[in-house]
Amino acid sequence: MNLLSEVTSVKGIGEKTAEALHKAGIYTVRDLLYFLPRDYENFQAAVKIKDLKPGKIMIKGKISGLSTRHARKRNLSITSGKITDETGSIRVVWFNQAYRAKQFDEQREYYFTGNYDLRAGRYQLTSPSAILAEDVDGALPVSNSAVSAPTASFRPIYSQKGGIKPAQFNKFFANLRTLFADIPDLLPPEFAKSGKRAEALYNSHFPDNDREAREARKYLAYEEVFELLLAAQLSKQENVKLKAESLKFDAKKTQGLVKSLPFKLTNAQRVATWDILQDLEKSTPMNRLLQGDVGSGKTVVAAIAAYQTYSNGFQTALLAPTAILATQHYEGLKSLLEPLGMKLALLTGSTKHKTEIKTALKEGKIDLLIGTHAIITDDTTFQGLALCIIDEQHRFGVAQRQKLLLKTARNTKKSDSNVDFAPHLLAMTATPIPRSLQLTIFGDLDISVINELPKGRKQIKTEIIKETSQRELLYPKINTEIKNGHQVYWICKNIDDNPVLETTSVKRQAKKLQEIFKGKKIEFLHGRMKPAEKDEIMERFSRGKTDILVSTTVVEVGVNVPNASVIVIMDAENYGLAQLHQLRGRVGRGDVQSFCYLITNAENEPTRRLREMEKSTDGFHLAEVDLKLRGPGEIYGALQHGALDLRIATLSDTPLIAKASRDAKKLAQEFLQNEDSMVKYKELMSGISHYQQLTTLN
Repeated sequence: MNLLSEVTSVKGIGEKTAEALHKAGIYTVRDLLYFLPRDYENFQAAVKIKDLKPGKIMIKGKISGLSTRHARKRNLSITSGKITDETGSIRVVWFNQAYRAKQFDEQREYYFTGNYDLRAGRYQLTSPSAILAEDVDGALPVSNSAVSAPTASFRPIYSQKGGIKPAQFNKFFANLRTLFADIPDLLPPEFAKSGKRAEALYNSHFPDNDREAREARKYLAYEEVFELLLAAQLSKQENVKLKAESLKFDAKKTQGLVKSLPFKLTNAQRVATWDILQDLEKSTPMNRLLQGDVGSGKTVVAAIAAYQTYSNGFQTALLAPTAILATQHYEGLKSLLEPLGMKLALLTGSTKHKTEIKTALKEGKIDLLIGTHAIITDDTTFQGLALCIIDEQHRFGVAQRQKLLLKTARNTKKSDSNVDFAPHLLAMTATPIPRSLQLTIFGDLDISVINELPKGRKQIKTEIIKETSQRELLYPKINTEIKNGHQVYWICKNIDDNPVLETTSVKRQAKKLQEIFKGKKIEFLHGRMKPAEKDEIMERFSRGKTDILVSTTVVEVGVNVPNASVIVIMDAENYGLAQLHQLRGRVGRGDVQSFCYLITNAENEPTRRLREMEKSTDGFHLAEVDLKLRGPGEIYGALQHGALDLRIATLSDTPLIAKASRDAKKLAQEFLQNEDSMVKYKELMSGISHYQQLTTLN
């Protein structure tokens, strides 16, 4: 089987279907094979109604008495009925799924899977999935395979991707089933026995039972972490071969900058700064991640690094993910650095006089260029770029970071053409990463942590409020804050109303707030708006022209509005701790007391993670808790657009990581001693390039 073939080589996948798969990131047969089921349904686990216990359950029965009513107060449609088997009956409820009332045939049996728990004083099955029993019980195993076919009673469940329905994925894999035995091994034989990969992929898509599925996933997780850690090891090896400008430390100048600051550096800032300044003196490229909680002062540390670069006669580029964040960096750094002689410029998509800025940059008249993707266009040329600072680096794709780093290779002041020159790289992130994950996710980066907030910063007060109590508990507090001249973020999960989801939408909430807070200026913001429109709305909010900004999580990172003193997060139980903490960090950026209100519509007691949010404002503590509760795949979803793209592994599995780490180091050492041996592992080398941090220019 050629795993690198286009997906169109798979029976049943034509050009139109391939186009939909491409939208989901599936281009090759390998991509398709590694699209693993999100779960499995074990129909043998169905229980009788008389034996039900609270929790996730599966039952087989008939449904009757379905009707739909509308709860105007909560703007919900509630469809309810009863499910019956030979031992009894239970209540079943769906929220905002009115179509369910006409979906079922009362004479036929179905398998229902969902959560059975106590709601409003009585037990019910809430929003279960359903499948016709005859489709399971009557299904016969397919026998045209060299390997035994899966039993109908244990079936994979695929996610819907790119418009491709789960049932279509079942068909794709059915058409591939006879070819699974031909899948070549990926890892060297000393790390995985022959045929292990083919067996693991087959048992992921066609397991006979839960044990087979778990064992298969465990091997594929090891394989995935092995690739990630091998990529990190090889990046470190390549980085040693590169040269960078040695930017000498000037104690007198640095002390002058520090003394000119309107505040004192925290001890954590001082330690991080010293790490970076020492790295900049080396003739090999710095490759460092500066990790700091929201509001911890990473930008000032970056300013000191840029000043050392300027003092040595070289240029710095600071790349930010949005025009708003780039503008904030420009305004803040300009006030710190221009009095010391540095020339700064801002370059975004909406910048006027781009030609003049780019000409000045090429001539070396600009010392620090701050901007968005406009920095990495081909016609943006530096005279002597020696330091790249990337803020929220996970928001940039591999190709974008590579283009910025290559600008040093093309524009070095050095004359030795036989040496590859790279810039020093300082990546910054405001996402606290547990120590247990740092070396795994960023194995090729040195890490500095700022875990102190500036002195005098008031702790944000956090409170959980039930949705039904908003009017009496929340609205008066919001009114008071607005009367005192402060502003409010109001965060919603969805853009539009969704008949399947019970969460609040931006548009409906904005309309509702207009009626509640009459005479107040209310605007809404979401990710489907054009960039220029989003920038205008945020600019008005930043200038205090808007009282309440109703938004999705597009405001999660970087936006700095010191006058905003309240953030309200609707449906808070649907967010992870890391994201809730990032959202909370939008307030508390001035010297006034700030508040975060977590609105929950759950009828049960608040979850542990909401209680942790209420108790603690320490991002690193919350990240550790989130790791235990949810796992890194959900915590670091945002990072998956950059360095981390783990779809299988659970990074909290420390024994697996330890084994993969040992094995990856061993293979990297083998490659170092004999580079020709890499040729034997063409697919492996192709796969790990995806993970590598791009300070490697060859």
